[in-house]
Amino acid sequence: ITVQLNASGNAFITAAQIDNGSNDACGIASLNVSPSSFNCTNVGANTVTLTVTDVNGNISTCDATVTVEDTIDPNAVCQNITVQLDASGNASITASEIDGGSTDACGIASLSASQTAFDCSHIGANVVTLTVTDVNGNSSTCNAAVTVEDTVSPAAVCQDVTIYLDASGNASINANDVDGGSSDACGIASLSVSQTDFECSEVGANTVTLTVTDVNGNSSTCSATVTVEDTISPTAIC
Repeated sequence: ITVQLNASGNAFITAAQIDNGSNDACGIASLNVSPSSFNCTNVGANTVTLTVTDVNGNISTCDATVTVEDTIDPNAVCQNITVQLDASGNASITASEIDGGSTDACGIASLSASQTAFDCSHIGANVVTLTVTDVNGNSSTCNAAVTVEDTVSPAAVCQDVTIYLDASGNASINANDVDGGSSDACGIASLSVSQTDFECSEVGANTVTLTVTDVNGNSSTCSATVTVEDTISPTAIC
């Protein structure tokens, strides 16, 4: 006969299940089988002995093969996690990180996740499927939410510039003028500078702050020197 383990990893048989028509002229008093209980260690073919006792105490035996099968899928349990991108804009997970306590009576052989690598394009919640396979080849799945965050500030790089007042005594810059090659793995959204307009009172060196903001809202700053020069000759009127 063939029997299946239950969810607890156990199976039981009775002598009647392996009796194939035992008989005695005077009548059979009892049937006994040994062993009658099985667990995960017995998956496969097992030899059991049937003992037949007649009403007058005579006994004979025969052997049967009990094939034990495990057809119960493991209990897949997921948990949601949050991961941060590194400075290169990458993050990775293992299947065990989204396993929330999956179980199987006979034991789990492997865990696998449908996605383990993430980059800037995966910012936010991502559905990842966990596949749980037991030692007897049964498998089940569950879904976990992997939330990817970018918490790395951009690299703000400044450069000094020299500007010249015009005939009206004014000069201006924009943020790009003092940006010396700022970068971010996921991309820069905006550049801003603390001062853009200069006049006669600011001839000489002026410190300005460049703020670099990436596409995910992280920001960093650096300082640049804006040297203002007046090279316009006066208008001489006699």
